[in-house]
Amino acid sequence: MVNNTGKSNFFLRFGIGLVFLYAAIAALLDPTSWIGFIPRFAQKIIPALTFITLFSVYQIALAFWLFSGKKTFYASILSAVTIFVIIISNLGLFDIVFRDVAIFFSCIALAFMSKKK
Repeated sequence: MVNNTGKSNFFLRFGIGLVFLYAAIAALLDPTSWIGFIPRFAQKIIPALTFITLFSVYQIALAFWLFSGKKTFYASILSAVTIFVIIISNLGLFDIVFRDVAIFFSCIALAFMSKKK
């Protein structure tokens, strides 16, 4: 049996990172298209455009952390938490964010693969 754990780890990191990177760039280029995904409680605390900018910077940092392959366990846990919060905060838009469930479980799989014994 061939052990492809390293390749699987790479593809999961790259795929999850690409999701964060794309969303961040898209939100920075067209923030008004993304305002509807910001939970109301967050918009009461911080202006929507400021939130989008800050969250996009966070997502870019998370994407590059995943791409780097450094401390992947922690990056994947933070990714899972981020995706989970996105899903929970947008349950009313589940027809759109249902795909994020697969991304969430990919983050969990990456965490298990990356956990040091």
